[in-house]
Amino acid sequence: MKTKPELELADLKLIAAAAEAEALKNHWAVTIAIVDDGGHLLWLQRLDGAPAISAHIAPAKAHTAALGRRESKGYEDVINGGRTSFLSAPTVQGMLEGGVPIMKDGQCLGAVGVSGVKSSEDAQIARAGIAAIGL
Repeated sequence: MKTKPELELADLKLIAAAAEAEALKNHWAVTIAIVDDGGHLLWLQRLDGAPAISAHIAPAKAHTAALGRRESKGYEDVINGGRTSFLSAPTVQGMLEGGVPIMKDGQCLGAVGVSGVKSSEDAQIARAGIAAIGL
């Protein structure tokens, strides 16, 4: 039987604090979501001024990145490349850039999803959060 690391509350706090710091440094109002490897929501933080819809989009991006074990941008690229039938994929809703998986030793521990600014900036914030735990 295999063993694998999992996110703890202390990790969530570090990720969220670093992601928030990155957003605030750039004056970006966003929502930050962190999920486990099954896409289950562990943390949701909506910064002042973030659009209400971002509280739905950020968890969806994180969910997609966790289940796919890859950045949600990959799915956006597939669709933008013409494979629109991928829009019918079951349980995958956050197919926009801004969901980044948390990977350690080839295992997906979860993901961070961010929404509220340009998609590339959302991903920048998610990566800054993940970097706070050394991954």
